[in-house]
Amino acid sequence: MAGMTRKQRRLALIFGAMTVLGASTALVLSALNDSVVYFISPTDAATKAQEGQRFRLGGLVQEGSVARAGTRLSFAVTDTKSAIPVVYEGVVPDLFREGQGVVAEGKLNANRVFVADTVLAKHDENYMPPEVAEALKRQGVFRPGGDAGRETAPAADKGGGS
Repeated sequence: MAGMTRKQRRLALIFGAMTVLGASTALVLSALNDSVVYFISPTDAATKAQEGQRFRLGGLVQEGSVARAGTRLSFAVTDTKSAIPVVYEGVVPDLFREGQGVVAEGKLNANRVFVADTVLAKHDENYMPPEVAEALKRQGVFRPGGDAGRETAPAADKGGGS
């Protein structure tokens, strides 16, 4: 550095700082990519998901698919076009039931069965995870304010008079 002019030293310092910044950004992005869990609809899971790939599977709990054996629960998640069988060991939310929106997080096994380690159910009549709602809208079965996939009668006035 003894033979460098001030301008050359400044450029070398800026170049070094940019190199360090670029390397640290690459490391952060690499770490984040390893922890990101993607949302996939049942149709996408049936065609694109790979065995052992961790993702969130979202849709509706298929009517007639829920079976319990002790703490082991099996059911199917559907977007009305495709259905993926799911197995889960543990306690599900109180609002988990057939025909309701659900998001399960886990991996596909070799038999193309989704092994979930987390199951989330919608928490009231107006909530559905945005990813699930969007996938169901693409299938043409999502109706805001009503259960997706079910024919519902118009809600009766609950009183109040004013």
